[in-house]
Amino acid sequence: MSNDEIFAAAYREHYWAVSRYVARRLDGRTSEVEEVVAEVFTVAWRRRADLPGSPLPWLYGVARNCLANAVRGYGRRRRLVDRLGNDETAHGRQIVASPDAETPGSWVHDALARLSETDQEVLRLTAWEELGVDEVAVALGCGSRAASMRLHRARRRLRAEIDRMRPTPPSADAIPAKEHGHG
Repeated sequence: MSNDEIFAAAYREHYWAVSRYVARRLDGRTSEVEEVVAEVFTVAWRRRADLPGSPLPWLYGVARNCLANAVRGYGRRRRLVDRLGNDETAHGRQIVASPDAETPGSWVHDALARLSETDQEVLRLTAWEELGVDEVAVALGCGSRAASMRLHRARRRLRAEIDRMRPTPPSADAIPAKEHGHG
C-alpha cells in the first residue's frame, strides 16, 4: 500500500476513536473537538510516511499535543471574551455536557480530577482508550517501563484520593445508643 492508502485506512479505522479521545478531554465542547481532530489528521497526513503499523497509539500522542495547543488557545480566547464583557451564551454557543457527568460513580471522576494532568492522562489511556502499556508508551512518547511505572503510580495516587474522598461509615462506638425510658 502507498503512504496515501495507509493514511486513508488509518483515518477510516481510527477517526471515531480519536474523536472520542479528544471529546472526553474537552468535556464535549463540540466545535473545538472537530478542530482538534482535524488538526490530528492534518499532522498524520503530513507525516503519513511515518505512520506505524498500529497507528492508534501514535494518533493519541499527536492528539495530546494538539489538545495542549487547543487548551492554550481556548484560555487565550476565554480571557479575550472576558475582557470584552461577553460570554458564550450571548453568541448561542452550546457546551455539551460530558456523557458521564452525572453517573453514580461521578465521585471517581472527582478523585481523578484531583490528580495531576500526567496521572489523569495515563489512567485515561488505559481505561477510556483501552490501551496496553506498550501502546500507552507510544502515546506518551516514553519507554514501556516508564509507562508501566507511571501507570502504577497514577493508580496508587487515584486509590489514595478515592479513599480520602469516600465517606467512612461511623463505627458502632460512635453511634449513640437510643435511650429507652423505663418508669
